[in-house]
Amino acid sequence: MTLKPFASALAALLLSASAAVAQISDNVVRIGVLVDMSGPNADQQGPGDVAAARLAVEDFGGKIGGVPVEIVSGDLLGKTDVGVGIARQWFDQGVDAIFSLGNSSVALAVQALAQERDRITIATSAGSDELTNKACTPVSLHWTYDTYALPAALAKAILQQGGRDWYFLTIDYAFGQALEKQASRFVLAGGGRVLGDARHPPGETDFSSQLIQAAQSGATVLGLATSGAPMQNALKQFHEFGLEKTMRPAALLTDITDLHALGLQTTQGLLYVAAFYWDQSDATRAFSERFFKLRKAMPTSFQASVYGAVTHYLKAVDAAGTDEARAVMAKMRTIPINDFMTSDGTIREDGRVIRNLYLLQAKTPAESKGEWDLAKVLATIPGEEVFRPLNESNCPLVRH
Repeated sequence: MTLKPFASALAALLLSASAAVAQISDNVVRIGVLVDMSGPNADQQGPGDVAAARLAVEDFGGKIGGVPVEIVSGDLLGKTDVGVGIARQWFDQGVDAIFSLGNSSVALAVQALAQERDRITIATSAGSDELTNKACTPVSLHWTYDTYALPAALAKAILQQGGRDWYFLTIDYAFGQALEKQASRFVLAGGGRVLGDARHPPGETDFSSQLIQAAQSGATVLGLATSGAPMQNALKQFHEFGLEKTMRPAALLTDITDLHALGLQTTQGLLYVAAFYWDQSDATRAFSERFFKLRKAMPTSFQASVYGAVTHYLKAVDAAGTDEARAVMAKMRTIPINDFMTSDGTIREDGRVIRNLYLLQAKTPAESKGEWDLAKVLATIPGEEVFRPLNESNCPLVRH
């Protein structure tokens, strides 16, 4: 008699567990990491993104309700058509969610495809704020930063330090133009002046003419609305020309890999904004040391974000009992984001993750105590102050 209630309860439990597992398509949770593996952003993203995703899956236990979690990775080669082609193939093969997404043009295209296929995309490295503006979708998130928040935060911080007259060196495509546009907006709103700009094509290596124009403008701040190798080359030549005597460089998108590649003799004093720095706390150091053992480099904000985004996704799949995109996204929006780089992060209706950003400054060689001791955190910037407010949004999911 006493065994019957127990047997009934056990049967019900097993039935419930079986039903939950049955909701996972193909009995596998498949995650794709689509990233620049071999191009100019490979150090900031690349194999490090994949390593971070694998760490997240490992820490989660490798399974959800007995169902395995698999990771696939692909090199988008810096090309939108390649990225979309890989994403389409992955969706045909049952990939449930794609992370990273490389650059903005790839992210926008893959995000649109994912909406058609009812799959999830989470952009951790792409920057365009259009991902959560006109191009927003119910199954996409923008995780780390964007071209609205970074320039807003940096412009406000430098204005507070007296940097009022700006000149921009801008990579001549949508990403760089968006950075310059937003930074200019906040410079002007804060009472500063924009004295000019010079554009350069992707892959440019000689910035002598642009830097001469910047110096002749009378500006005291050089806004570097570029990234990767072009930003590194421009900053090297900035110092070769001795422009640091009259101008302060401000990088609208950079990370620790740039500081490491250039060396502190070149980068010292450089101001920038990021969502993460490896030496902020015991928790960031613990993750970064694990990452370093795998990659022999400290993680960038993009790579750290992949770990956080994958972990949050797995929590949501577990809570939803399914990998169906809408159900998982609903859970992702209700669960607070808490990990070593994000404290009580939230996801807005437009898909924008609201998180703190940090004003950092590259150290001087004398301040550094080691190979990767390259920057210091000057200030914490609340996300609510610098991400696009919803009353300015053109996202069709936002109710005004």
